[in-house]
Amino acid sequence: MKNKTKVALVQDSSVPFDAEKTTEKAIALIAQCASNGAELAVFPEAFLGTYPKGLTFDAPVGTRLPEGREDYYRYYEGAVTLDGTEVQKLTDAAAEHHIFVVMGVIERLGTTLYCSVIFIDPAEGLVNIRRKLMPTGSERLIWGFGDGSTLKVVESSIGKIGAVICWENYMPALRAAMYAQGVEIYCAPTADDRESWLSSMRHIAMEGRCFVLSACQHITRGEYGENYRSVLHADSNDVVMKGGSVVVGPLGEIIAGPVFDEKTIIYAELDKETLIRSKLDFDPVGHYARPDVLSINVDTTRKSAVCFHASPSLPHQNGY
Repeated sequence: MKNKTKVALVQDSSVPFDAEKTTEKAIALIAQCASNGAELAVFPEAFLGTYPKGLTFDAPVGTRLPEGREDYYRYYEGAVTLDGTEVQKLTDAAAEHHIFVVMGVIERLGTTLYCSVIFIDPAEGLVNIRRKLMPTGSERLIWGFGDGSTLKVVESSIGKIGAVICWENYMPALRAAMYAQGVEIYCAPTADDRESWLSSMRHIAMEGRCFVLSACQHITRGEYGENYRSVLHADSNDVVMKGGSVVVGPLGEIIAGPVFDEKTIIYAELDKETLIRSKLDFDPVGHYARPDVLSINVDTTRKSAVCFHASPSLPHQNGY
């Protein structure tokens, strides 16, 4: 990690269900972050592809209704593929503005959607994809489950960058997997805008002795459009997510934020020397660990629903 790195947290809104317009908005925000000297821009969970807060997809226990299938179709159409034009445009923007981008996306893979985070290096392009291991609550209806193959922490010119998505941050073993890879800049894109979220971010920063960067959207009911069938918000002025983005240092100190109730970009400077100083009395996977008593196994193999194995060749019989 560089001795000093300026970072930006983007607290803004998607253009719901419109990947093209959201991409154009993101490109403008990336340019703004870079023009203010940031070398890393972190966007919220599901920024590109939409976080459908308040939708039920009409799936009561025991049945699914046609209206919910229409909502899912619209959601599917607004998602992105890793090799699609939206990700390519973001990659081009990161290169043009010399800034590393971490962004929450709804990824379409086949006919399954994943809540993912993409890592775009300005020099190397798309260098990693993180798929959420454990969707929360009703998210399990609309998102697939990621596997351990995407848990990698990324090496970059500004440090070792990892991402843990929303309530994955409540999974101790997953956090330990990040710490064991030496994560320095721990990104936590989220849709959790509660003030209690700050306590978790401060705890994780202290536990991992790393910088924690949490970005959340600020978005109103009106931005979702007239036909949005939310069961939580009726008035167009209702705030669906109020932000709360924050940067925390490795001793739990708040460096910037949290900011609520407005669209903004939060900037902060990270000092690598504080990472080393913080390890004097605690290193969760080093001198404070007890592997003789406690250990964690992480399976990083890619999982497939169907695996094909070729059988040994047999002598031909009857022409076959």
